[in-house]
Amino acid sequence: MTPELETIAANAAAAAQPFADTNPRDRARALVAVADALEANADALVEVGMAETGLAEARLRGELRRTAVQLRLFAETVASGAYLDVRIDAADPGFALGPRPDVRRYLVPLGPVVNFAASNFPFAFSVAGGDTASALAAGCPVILKGHPGHPELTRRTAAIVADALAAAGMPDGVFQVVTDQEEGVEILKDPRVKAGAFTGSIPAGQFLAGIAAARPVPIPFFGELGSLNPVFVTQAALDERADEIVSGFVTSVSGSAGQLCTKPGFVFVPAGHGLEQGISDAAASVAPHRLLNPRIAAGYVERREAVLAAAGVRPVAEGRVELGGAGQGWVTPTIVAVSLDDLAAGRDEILEESFGPLSVLVEVEPGTDLAALVPTLLDGNLTATVHAATGEGGAELRALVRVLTEHAGRVLFGGWPTGVAVTPAMQHGGPWPATTNDSSTSVGTAAITRFLRPVAYQGAPEALLPGPLQTANPWGVPQTVSAAGESTGWGDDI
Repeated sequence: MTPELETIAANAAAAAQPFADTNPRDRARALVAVADALEANADALVEVGMAETGLAEARLRGELRRTAVQLRLFAETVASGAYLDVRIDAADPGFALGPRPDVRRYLVPLGPVVNFAASNFPFAFSVAGGDTASALAAGCPVILKGHPGHPELTRRTAAIVADALAAAGMPDGVFQVVTDQEEGVEILKDPRVKAGAFTGSIPAGQFLAGIAAARPVPIPFFGELGSLNPVFVTQAALDERADEIVSGFVTSVSGSAGQLCTKPGFVFVPAGHGLEQGISDAAASVAPHRLLNPRIAAGYVERREAVLAAAGVRPVAEGRVELGGAGQGWVTPTIVAVSLDDLAAGRDEILEESFGPLSVLVEVEPGTDLAALVPTLLDGNLTATVHAATGEGGAELRALVRVLTEHAGRVLFGGWPTGVAVTPAMQHGGPWPATTNDSSTSVGTAAITRFLRPVAYQGAPEALLPGPLQTANPWGVPQTVSAAGESTGWGDDI
């Protein structure tokens, strides 16, 4: 390890306990200070982001706003103290199972977290994005591995975050940055690092998750990887609102040049759907959009060519790809159709995520058991969507919804998966390969729990208890208290 990297690891380790001991309200104020600083520098940051990523100004401004809202949402969560999940069982000599000791449990920060930033959300899943925000909210120092796709934006945003945290009185070493790929791998191996977070490709995520698992002391690793985001459209839904479905589909596929983790990649529609002309017309109206960087452009071209060359695939909206001299790519939507049988026969060529504005209509014959079909074709996904007619809800549709809940973290009805609301109830995660750990989310207030672990104190004197567990409750956090005699432990009232 280089001296610079050693200093970073040491600083994070030194900051871990002081940061964990900060009053939640002080930590909340620090998160709000970061949000305020980002918004105060929005003009300069968005300008850099546009130059480095090719994303539109409106998209980047909205994303920066989302990042600030997310930080403030975590601040509210932290300030309330409910995230600590304090549970106190008072000593009870008359407990049904014998004398019960005094047991007090709450959640504590894991320690330093390495966060590998994403390319496609240079604000919301990068320097100050959800993984960073939730780790800081939990009380964990963050070592950010910046993404090479937007290095100058990373540098500027990181400086703003670090300055805001310092001005808010947070400990030195609570937020630091590394930029080199090898440095990111090396720091993930360091025993002072207690967790990792990642948003990116399946191969890179597998590689990093393997490192985290193979350490002498394995650590949790929360990776968001790949997702097909299947959509299922019933004939009744088409009969009711075909034009609306076409418009929403093309908009969802083409937004940000399809470089979204929730882009609908496969749409299962009834054979003979008659949507071709509407989709072609809607796609033709989409202006070319630059892909994030030359590496993504090259990957998209390769993937698109493989899909178009697969047996049984026919273009509905062929789209365009224009490569510049530096390898940058400008694209319009490519939408193809294939029968269910041809998809099954050519799954190795077709059934894979295309990171860019490409989607596949899968034409399904009447009478096909969709619920039985899902496990044969689909692995884990971030989302799954159902478009049904108003009032439609027979046994077949209920069976489909049930099986989709086993294959996705979020099941939508009548909408489109792009556009992930930053709310307490949001679930942004799913079974492998959508994520490496499907018990968590990277969006919404539940994301904070990824970087916490439970600890219980039994029979501890008041003076040795941490503040949230003390009867005096100096932090003023919510406490769930089971007093002596309140419960038999056997559910007598059930």
